[in-house]
Amino acid sequence: MPKVDLTVPEHLEMQIAQLVEQGEFVDRNEAVEELLSTGLKAYKTSGPMDDEEPEFEDEGMMGHEDEYVF
Repeated sequence: MPKVDLTVPEHLEMQIAQLVEQGEFVDRNEAVEELLSTGLKAYKTSGPMDDEEPEFEDEGMMGHEDEYVF
């Protein structure tokens, strides 16, 4: 498994140490690996943030000139 050198703010290190002390993780390495993995999964599932309005067809939302469904 590749190794990563990571520098984190002290408050994050304290939170990780606290999780290990509480028995949530076996050690710091397991905690960091699991927390990064969970964060990446959450980031992927949230999807890109689009500011664009949804586009509708010229013939109405359902494809018929006089039919709109709300």
